[in-house]
Amino acid sequence: MKIKFLLVGKTSDKSLDKLIDDYMKRLTHYVGFEMIVVPELKDVKNRSVEEQKEREADLILKQLNSGDDVVLLDEKGKEYGSVDFSVLIGKKMLSSVKYTIFVVGGPYGFSKRVYDRADALLSLSKMTFSHQMIRLIFVEQLYRAMTILKNEPYHHE
Repeated sequence: MKIKFLLVGKTSDKSLDKLIDDYMKRLTHYVGFEMIVVPELKDVKNRSVEEQKEREADLILKQLNSGDDVVLLDEKGKEYGSVDFSVLIGKKMLSSVKYTIFVVGGPYGFSKRVYDRADALLSLSKMTFSHQMIRLIFVEQLYRAMTILKNEPYHHE
């Protein structure tokens, strides 16, 4: 299994980019990992929230294949501790799925079409974080999950 991290829009904070890149490099020792950034919508001031979500849905759904395991990072999703998240990742790695794709939507979340396509919803916290911070938190937690699975000392209990 390989993991893809699908995001709407770029990170504008260079210090966060540097940290995200560091964890992405670390992840390559454990699992095939790719981050895919679809462009932010332009001219959003003239579009309703629903229209923005539908246009983002077009961009997101275009990146997905029928056999992909799709997990939306969403406030309504299931929360896991780091150890339980590593167990989930371990199970996904043993499955016959070629790609598990974790998706971060735009500022207003996902359209119904994207929710309908999802296999699961994952919440990283009950707190709200910026889309840019979520990227860093997710790649760090994925790296942590990998080190837990390998019984490496990165995670302390």
